[in-house]
Amino acid sequence: MTTNWTKDAIFYHIYPLGLVDAPHRNDFDAPVIHRLDQLLPWVDHIGSLGANAIYLGPVFESTSHGYDTVDYYRIDRRLGDIDTMARLAQEIHDRGLRLVLDGVFNHVGRDFWAFKDLQAHGENSAYRDWFHNLRFDGQSPMGDPFTYEGWHGHYSLVKVNLEHPDVRAHLFDAVGMWMEKFGIDGLRLDAADSIDFDFLRALRDFTKNRRSDFWLMGEVVHGDYRQWANPDTLESVTNYEAYKGLYSSLNDGNYFEIAHTLQRQSGEGGLYQGIDLYNFVDNHDVNRVASRLKNKAHLFPLYFMLFTMPGIPSIYYGSEWGIEGVKAEHSDLPLRPALDIEAMRDKNEFPELSQDIRRLAQIRKNAHGLKHGKYRQVFVADQQFAFERISDEEKLLVVINSAEESAEIEMDVSWDEGRLRDVFNGETSFAVKAHHVKLDIPAMWGRILKFES
Repeated sequence: MTTNWTKDAIFYHIYPLGLVDAPHRNDFDAPVIHRLDQLLPWVDHIGSLGANAIYLGPVFESTSHGYDTVDYYRIDRRLGDIDTMARLAQEIHDRGLRLVLDGVFNHVGRDFWAFKDLQAHGENSAYRDWFHNLRFDGQSPMGDPFTYEGWHGHYSLVKVNLEHPDVRAHLFDAVGMWMEKFGIDGLRLDAADSIDFDFLRALRDFTKNRRSDFWLMGEVVHGDYRQWANPDTLESVTNYEAYKGLYSSLNDGNYFEIAHTLQRQSGEGGLYQGIDLYNFVDNHDVNRVASRLKNKAHLFPLYFMLFTMPGIPSIYYGSEWGIEGVKAEHSDLPLRPALDIEAMRDKNEFPELSQDIRRLAQIRKNAHGLKHGKYRQVFVADQQFAFERISDEEKLLVVINSAEESAEIEMDVSWDEGRLRDVFNGETSFAVKAHHVKLDIPAMWGRILKFES
């Protein structure tokens, strides 16, 4: 029987090469260093924060940033080896957390073993058909006596021919090994919007035949998410559509922006009803949200929204303490810093933020309506926003205020008579009469109100 465990999931996203301060480029003659062991204290922190699933960025042998794979069957020597990864995976699962790895299948690095064979043997290479749009009538920008397709024009990332049966067998066997050795619960597919749909269908069949609750989520930036998230291919995609509105609605004092997105996605007749999108406020590819916000106090209503809106919430490592990070020219390294967990616990700019995230996670864990409920918008103003989350077991009203002053608002709700009890801020309650309620909201904060008849 398929169990959709992601309904209950709160993800914590780690970019391991950055967090453990691995060298930026791999020395393939260097010895293995077991830096993944540094993540063991983080597992306890993640659990205490209330997250119950870890998305671990690229861990397999690569040239530099992890997305330029060299070998799908070896852990990056800067991080450890198969035993190191298995030890970490065991610790994660022993604590009741799920583990999702990065599946980087669209492209490989130029040090990928089959590409090295192509460079050595040219047209006589047994792997000449493993690469997309390979031709021998010209020279690549990298000086090779052949041309090939790079991902988005980046020739350090060689696009793979995922239609070739030997390529599929090589990749699927690797996934099978990851499932066996590490017990992974799912994959986040890098650049999923550039991957052939036939490959995605075949991957889903392969993984589901081995484990019915195996989860596939894809990195998709633009387009209709239903093309990727459906019963035949993936179960979820990255919700970039909501990502911008989450912070710019706060910067612009304009909740109408994110309200429009949520209504389009999850409201009555919404495009993505029935799809649990992967929600985030920052990740390894975009500026830290604390650097995006004009007013850092908006971190609190921001995470309040993340944990109560439809979909699966994800926290990027370090952002629970409000750390900053902005892309440098031609480099994402500032987004992927090394962090000492003890130092971060002892001294950070927003110590109360992690505490409030922990409270939000606990509320979400126990709130059937937030995990399973339908979405209905009931009130939107420049700096106040309210919506219902209604399931078979629970009726909730979420109200958020991003203004620097408390606000009193009135709205019509779905329920006729009863009370709305605040399950987040104590036992405050508000009367509902004739589908109408009047309530106050603290500054830069919100309420999660449970309807009781």
